[in-house]
Amino acid sequence: MASAAGWAATAVGAALVLFALRDIVHTLWHPSSRGGLSRRLMHAVWRAGHRARHRSRLAFLGGPLTMGAVVLAWVLLLVAGWTLVYWPHLPHGFVYGSGLDVDGRGQLIDAVYLSIVTLGTLGFGDIVPESSWLRIAVPVQALIGFVLLTAAVTWVLQVYPALSRRRALALRLALLQRTGPSVPDPGLLREVAGDLVHVRVDLTQHAETYYFGDVDPETALPRQLPVALRLADAARCSPDDDVRTGGEYLALVLRDLTGVLDRQFLRRGGAVGDLVTAYADDHGYPPDDAGGRRSDASS
Repeated sequence: MASAAGWAATAVGAALVLFALRDIVHTLWHPSSRGGLSRRLMHAVWRAGHRARHRSRLAFLGGPLTMGAVVLAWVLLLVAGWTLVYWPHLPHGFVYGSGLDVDGRGQLIDAVYLSIVTLGTLGFGDIVPESSWLRIAVPVQALIGFVLLTAAVTWVLQVYPALSRRRALALRLALLQRTGPSVPDPGLLREVAGDLVHVRVDLTQHAETYYFGDVDPETALPRQLPVALRLADAARCSPDDDVRTGGEYLALVLRDLTGVLDRQFLRRGGAVGDLVTAYADDHGYPPDDAGGRRSDASS
């Protein structure tokens, strides 16, 4: 029978499990929420690699690293939580398989082993729960482990459609930088604005997409976004009412997008142009490189 201190450890472990589950639910099923362990951890990992992105253009590793760090944190929290749940009840709450010496069992390493094996749904069967409530708790942990594995894979897969939309917009802006008309067309302005709205929604629903970079500068939105800013400025100066209205709308969309970027990631403040520059800088593109110089293919 576990002591009062043992039951207290079990309660702490259950609290850790609930904390991890809450963060998983908020990240995967309520992605527009703010705060939480995953958001802070992704931001911290991204900030830690700021200098490396400027030196060697390793921004493409930012997304996988941040998402990997979050999944690892979830696994560690769940393993630690269930370890504390089981530890006070070893060995008396469990039946050990033949060949295992019960004497000296009940150590922390046994609880860690049981927690990892159960979360990974390996089911070796060498340590089996005997107490009634543990016969419920162990399958529940196995179910959580299966859900976590499925959710992590789904989380990774749902990121790529958003990245494809962002890269298509960046490539479109890069092509406009090379061959765009001197006087923007109203239809073109509306299409670019619509694509930017999709990017804004993607950043709200899938904040982790911010941390993904691109090897090809022409598909990197941080580098190409200044093109949209210059397009809006040129349209707003046009004598044509339709073009000017389209430019105002594009400028409004850019203001909204950069506001989201600043609130969720940059946290620097400033005008739209300053935030566009800060966005490029945060992804390793210096101000004189962002959307400015033409590629070798256009020269």
